[in-house]
Amino acid sequence: MSSYSSEAQVDEVSLRQQAAFSPLHSSQSSALPIKLINPTHQAIKTVTATFRSHRTKNLEWRIKQLRKTWWMLEDNRERIVQALSADLNKHRQEALPVDVAGIQNACLEALANIKEWTKDEKPRRTDPFNLFGGARIRKEPKGVSLIISAWNYPFMETFEPMICAIAAGCTAVLKPSELAPASERLIAEIVPKYLDQSAIRVVTAGPKEMNYLLEQKWHHIFFTGSTAVGKIVYAKAAPNLTTVTLELGGRGPAIVTPSADIDLAAKRIANAKFMNAGQICVGVNHVFVDPSIKHKFIAALTRYFDQYRSGQSRQPAYATRIVNDRHFRRLDSLLENTQGTIVYGGDRNPENRFFAPTIVDGVTTSDPLLSEELFGPILPVLDATLDQAISYTAEHDHPLALYGFTSSDQEKQKILRQTNSGGVTFNDAILHMMVKDAPFGGVGGSGMGAYHGPYGFKEFTHLRTVVNVPGWMELLLKVRYAPYSDRKAVDMIKATGARSSVPFDRNGNDVFSLGGLLTKSLVAVLFFALLRWKGWSVSDLLEIIKRK
Repeated sequence: MSSYSSEAQVDEVSLRQQAAFSPLHSSQSSALPIKLINPTHQAIKTVTATFRSHRTKNLEWRIKQLRKTWWMLEDNRERIVQALSADLNKHRQEALPVDVAGIQNACLEALANIKEWTKDEKPRRTDPFNLFGGARIRKEPKGVSLIISAWNYPFMETFEPMICAIAAGCTAVLKPSELAPASERLIAEIVPKYLDQSAIRVVTAGPKEMNYLLEQKWHHIFFTGSTAVGKIVYAKAAPNLTTVTLELGGRGPAIVTPSADIDLAAKRIANAKFMNAGQICVGVNHVFVDPSIKHKFIAALTRYFDQYRSGQSRQPAYATRIVNDRHFRRLDSLLENTQGTIVYGGDRNPENRFFAPTIVDGVTTSDPLLSEELFGPILPVLDATLDQAISYTAEHDHPLALYGFTSSDQEKQKILRQTNSGGVTFNDAILHMMVKDAPFGGVGGSGMGAYHGPYGFKEFTHLRTVVNVPGWMELLLKVRYAPYSDRKAVDMIKATGARSSVPFDRNGNDVFSLGGLLTKSLVAVLFFALLRWKGWSVSDLLEIIKRK
């Protein structure tokens, strides 16, 4: 999940101003005081040495750290709720499922599957070289990782990537967001108490120190934040060819067509906008509504926002607040400058940063409200047919999430064919990120890479192909040696399994071959005759191949 760009974990302006003072590429090692650099430098040095000792590759070490992570969350669940309340006024109903139970579930999933995830894979044994060379794919940890999290879900966005790194056998430096200070302090306190400090370190740093941190050599960086800052992180990683996972955001649309259940669509969109005060990367940024159903849709939205607020004039104590004054002023300015009409909400309190869910009607694509990811409780409504909504969405950066509300399978297929996004939920919002054993991540402007379950493990893992060529295979491989000859060239081509006859023509059309069909039939007959002669079953043969 991402945080808004101007207030994300890494300050874009500060990083650009300090880029010339890279400690790795400049004689001016840093413009920062030594006392600020030393703790970070020591943390990196420690986890690097630990990874080089190969201790984190041990499966028992990984399992123990994952188990300790589960108990760290269990023992501190009330403190986590209190920290989130202090930072965002987040109610426990929002805090516990995501920032405690959700992370614990990720822990248990990793523990249940880690032996399967880490074991060697065997490429297909029907290939002779794979079979006789004992080809396998090892799962190697990438190495020393940097995990930079955002403020909107500070525990989940720190610990879920950390779980992936631990499962893969990596060491990690965790950088929680300073914009959620109570959460940052708690993370910095509890991680050293529960987890191996030689392999997992927490560093607290603002924008100035972040420049130093990003200039170091990492084997993988996992960043959660805005697209603008994600580009900076990506650029910082490039000189060292460091792989990155960028969990960004984007202006995720909802598209409501006349075939939708209008009341249910309004209920679920209003819920997505009310949660966390709309500070969710997979939230609904704006809604395209067919003009024929717009008034009915807005009336339903109004009713549900009233219900969620316990009355239109209420500032409920359970409502999440805007994270800080700067973010509040940004939303306030966007609402002041819109050319649309506020038809619901609009009330806000700078003293406690309450910002009511706000519906703005009559918004056009050139409105300031569509100039950036809103990351707040403002909901612009645009008149648009399905084709117009698809056209606008396809012409702009791919969002992290797209929500189509329709009962038509044809319309669903049209949305999928003609747009792209990190994920899609039809007739609801946000829930695609809860699918088990499925990747969660963005594409293009909304990010790269994915995590959750096995996909997070793979982000921190290098797939290393290994083959052990026996000496007797020299009988087959000796044709590769010089001096070269035409005959050897022919033999080498045959050895690759290359075919001169294919079941398609030069125009790419299928070609039916009676000879090919008879050949395949003959091979099948001979294969089953061999099994019968040997007295083998198919399962016996599969077991023999598996042992090889």
